Amino acid sequence: MSSALAPAPVEAAQRRSLELDQAVREDPHRYRVLTGDRPTGRLHVGHLFGSLLNRVCLQDLGAAVMVLIADYQTITDRDAPDSLPADTLGLVADYLAVGIDPARSTIFAHSQVEALNQLLIPFLSLVSVAEVSRNPTVKEEFGATGGTSMSALMFSYPVHQAADILSCHANLVPVGKDQLPHLELTRTIARRFNDRYCDGHPYFPAPDGLLSVAPLLLGVDGQKMSKSRRNAIPLAASADETAQLIRGARTDSLRGISYEPEHRPEVSNLLLLAALCQGRTPQEIAQDVGDGGAARLKLILTEALNERLRPIRARRRELAADPSYLRHVLAEGNDRARQIASQTLADVRALMHTVY
Repeated sequence: MSSALAPAPVEAAQRRSLELDQAVREDPHRYRVLTGDRPTGRLHVGHLFGSLLNRVCLQDLGAAVMVLIADYQTITDRDAPDSLPADTLGLVADYLAVGIDPARSTIFAHSQVEALNQLLIPFLSLVSVAEVSRNPTVKEEFGATGGTSMSALMFSYPVHQAADILSCHANLVPVGKDQLPHLELTRTIARRFNDRYCDGHPYFPAPDGLLSVAPLLLGVDGQKMSKSRRNAIPLAASADETAQLIRGARTDSLRGISYEPEHRPEVSNLLLLAALCQGRTPQEIAQDVGDGGAARLKLILTEALNERLRPIRARRRELAADPSYLRHVLAEGNDRARQIASQTLADVRALMHTVY
């Protein structure tokens, strides 16, 4: 939980999230979901259990799911790499391989939806420098750089996220607890636009956050699994590469295997990952391992994870062999997103009296 958040707002968000989960199941067609990733590297098993499977679930329930490839956000803290086109198509392949259906969900890229990015200008007029400065992501970057080398794009990152969400009138955004301040700023921008320009007839919905219930998975080094830390098990890794990564995973010296996240985080993480793969509990996996030690645990996990990922990897290989199809899926998604965002921008211009 972010230190910028008091417990009460998080608890309220958790209660609201439970209500929303039930509401989506009862009437999924009321909801448009905005979610996405930065194309900064290969997606990994943390993404699979943390967000990807939830997106597929929301899609299959019947909600309108829009998946953003946030390529403009890759230049908030780095130069645009030559690998960006391949990384972007790699994300498309990952999405399709796990079950996102381009006939029912929209996959689109930030840079290809001009109207979305143009909304950033009026939205910036609705917030103060102080409000943006209080955002935890901005504060963290400011602290890391002393503010001297932080780009203006990085500073406006939370407002850009608001444009992502509001451009497509998303009313449901899957988030982690640390992302709640971003969503609250989006809600603030929506309310202020409605108050200033809509004369009692709100135009933008104030989106709700659907808090993730997925467990936090650690990387093979015992730290949070992350693309940037290079400690993850990529979805696209081969079975042999997966086995090698798991063999090198950090554990402890105790031979008996038990699920104790607070006292044995590395061992418990491996148990949890195996349990997620098999649809069982970590305690059941621990019983299977018994006194077999870390070697036995790693063998069980390797077999479970490779089996769970086998169909995903097979499908991904097929998709990666046909980049023209991946580009077609993205182009169609871009067109759909452009239509929605262009209508939003046209409405915003009319409401702001900037149609001449």
